[in-house]
Amino acid sequence: MVEPSRPAGARARWREVDGIVLLDKPAAISSNHALQRVRRALQAAKAGHAGTLDPMATGMLPLCFGQATKACGQLLGSTKAYRATVTFGAATDTGDADGQVIGQSEVPPLAAETIDRVLATLVGNRAQVPPMYSALKRDGRPLYELARRGEEVERAARPIRIESLTRLAIEGAALEFDVVCSKGTYVRVLAEEIAAALGTRGHLSRLRRLWVDPFREEAMIALEAIEQWAASGGWEQGPPPGLLRVDRAFPGLPRLELDDAQDLHLRQGRALDCPVPGVEPGGLLRVYGAAGLFLGLAVLGEDRRVRVQRLFVPGAGTQGPEKS
Repeated sequence: MVEPSRPAGARARWREVDGIVLLDKPAAISSNHALQRVRRALQAAKAGHAGTLDPMATGMLPLCFGQATKACGQLLGSTKAYRATVTFGAATDTGDADGQVIGQSEVPPLAAETIDRVLATLVGNRAQVPPMYSALKRDGRPLYELARRGEEVERAARPIRIESLTRLAIEGAALEFDVVCSKGTYVRVLAEEIAAALGTRGHLSRLRRLWVDPFREEAMIALEAIEQWAASGGWEQGPPPGLLRVDRAFPGLPRLELDDAQDLHLRQGRALDCPVPGVEPGGLLRVYGAAGLFLGLAVLGEDRRVRVQRLFVPGAGTQGPEKS
């Protein structure tokens, strides 16, 4: 999701901010609410988030500002990891703890061996039917709007992949587990599937996103820390905590540095003749100008010439050149 570049009537207070914030989203607020609070704190003219978290969920929510909003699409398609708790015995209309109970079932003995066998059957490439309480649209309207009116429509199953599904703890009628999964996976639905496979009903009672590729090892920043920075002077004291350079979204790509002439030619859309050892035709590159400024992504053609794929200029961060 990307917000408009500048709110009408408020041009004076917004600034061009480029970068990524890995917010540790708190519970009880929507992803968009969290985005807007950080956006106001940073006074950022353009902002978007990569991957919605439900209000009850916490954890990593990548927020993209300025030039980084061009990377939102890639981050939306990334692998993600969650820590979740499914509570057995009651199903809700939303599939999570924010919904109303719509049915109850007895809870069978929750033996670790039985649970592990069930979890193993859910790993791999599968199809999953999205829930009615979701932002997916039917005829231009979000499904959750229809669900709130008591309507239910047929939803096509979508391909997903569960990379791993690991039991962590069994406490009473609740199971805590970790899951690493592809885009489009609804952990609420996964929790219901686990319950059904165990012969009962259930709902997601807790959810925390642990990481989003390629930020597995990156630390999250608390909303309070960013708002405290803003209240203490904001940009007058330097960049905000946790603001990552735009190119941190592409850590696995080879780095190509250009001289002044090549920098200009790339910006003009011209193909470059420059050696790129170890890269096969079709491979993507992170491209940097002569001053170390991240310019964007380029692709190596069959003719071994480098052509721009997408530019991330002007402005590619506030923290200066960075080698990696």
